[in-house]
Amino acid sequence: MANLPDAATCYELLARMALIRRFEEEAGRQYQRARAGGFLHLAIGEEATIVGVTSVMRPDDFLIGTYRTHGHAIARGTEPKRVMAELFGRVDGTSGGRGGSMHIFDAEKRFMGGYGIVGGNLPIAAGISLASQYKGEDAVTVCMFGDGASNTGNFGETMNLAALWKLPVLFMVENNLYGMGTSVERHSAQTDLSKKAEGYGIGGERLDGMDVVAVREGVAEGLRQAREEQRPTLLEAFTYRYKGHSAADPEVYREREEVEEWQEKDPIEQFARRCREADVLGEREVEQARAAAEEAVKAAVEFAEASPEPALDTMYENLYAQTEPGGWYAVDERSPEPHRGEDEEHMPAAARELAEAGAAYAEQSAGERHNPATHGERPNPAAERDVQEGEAEGVQAPDREVGDEGEEVRADRGEGEG
Repeated sequence: MANLPDAATCYELLARMALIRRFEEEAGRQYQRARAGGFLHLAIGEEATIVGVTSVMRPDDFLIGTYRTHGHAIARGTEPKRVMAELFGRVDGTSGGRGGSMHIFDAEKRFMGGYGIVGGNLPIAAGISLASQYKGEDAVTVCMFGDGASNTGNFGETMNLAALWKLPVLFMVENNLYGMGTSVERHSAQTDLSKKAEGYGIGGERLDGMDVVAVREGVAEGLRQAREEQRPTLLEAFTYRYKGHSAADPEVYREREEVEEWQEKDPIEQFARRCREADVLGEREVEQARAAAEEAVKAAVEFAEASPEPALDTMYENLYAQTEPGGWYAVDERSPEPHRGEDEEHMPAAARELAEAGAAYAEQSAGERHNPATHGERPNPAAERDVQEGEAEGVQAPDREVGDEGEEVRADRGEGEG
């Protein structure tokens, strides 16, 4: 077991884990109250992996995650209130309320977002690290993804390029034993995921993802190799999520006894107990960290509730990148014809005019339908055309009768079939 760091670092590690845990618990509660919309993927139980990774990253390093990243953003320094506001879909959220739970993003903290596509963040991480290398920066990109993503095509392609180009990137598999509801034994032929990049020339190591200090030390070495030797690494944190894959997960794929067994290894309780036993932290400091987390999350909810919702006419903002000199065209439901992409900002007004014109037309049409003077006498162009064409060819038009449902029914003249 790795040695504990100094008291100040231990307190910071404990406080961050406690804050993430309390935030996740409250996020789940707010989701049940229908205050948070969309999907919700909680990382309760995985706090040691999250904090262990981020605690040894430098401010200029990049972090990119998947769709379970509330804690990742908070661990990188994003204010909890902005993350909560994003869950609520409010303008003060990290993405202006447009991304929700799966798309937390904070470029200022170099947290490059969560991504709903499994494995979708892997090639993006390679691109970010390539940019750092190209510009001669000393930054390392850390890419965190789930065990299921290690089976995607993106995984192999990204590992190959990272090794080939010697990119300053560290890959961290958060192996919580289940890809959605499928156990790792059923979805991966190689269950030691730290070995899955060896064929590409990338070494790996498995870490105890429930031990924040072990993760911290393993990641520190991986960052050193990426920064000093331009050598990518694949680390696997063996961890566990106490909640389902998402808030809608009935969890029929695992037994309650399994969850309870892992809860006995709770990363926060385990670390707090270890700090107390080593006299690095006392009970007062532990309770102080928990109280601070409680206050921060309470303030986050109040902030999110007070934040306004985005105005409706901003719905289509930031969908397209503005380019110079332009020359590209956009098509969507707001205009009947293609429009120049650089005119995108003027489209809400055009859409409003189009909607008003449509409403006026609909109102006029409704008035004609209910006008006794015209009701029932409006011509049927298709029927008239059939009659005219038949007369022109010397064919007598069939009689028309009205069926039970008020529909016109043709009655052929002439002798019957029987």
